[in-house]
Amino acid sequence: MKWLATAELVFYNKVYTSTKSLLFKFNYGKKPRMDFEIRKKRKHAKAEKFVKEIKEMYKEAKTVLKKYR
Repeated sequence: MKWLATAELVFYNKVYTSTKSLLFKFNYGKKPRMDFEIRKKRKHAKAEKFVKEIKEMYKEAKTVLKKYR
């Protein structure tokens, strides 16, 4: 359950040949926001840790989903 939302985002953030569009866009009417970068260069340790964890979760989910294609 921990990775479900990330796996769903990775799955829906793919252009499908039949629709020529992202499934995310069909579901939500817009492209997903994928910029997990911290915009202001301040010292926010918790925010930086969160961004790092999200990036790692996305990377791992993407790798796992590629195995099941």
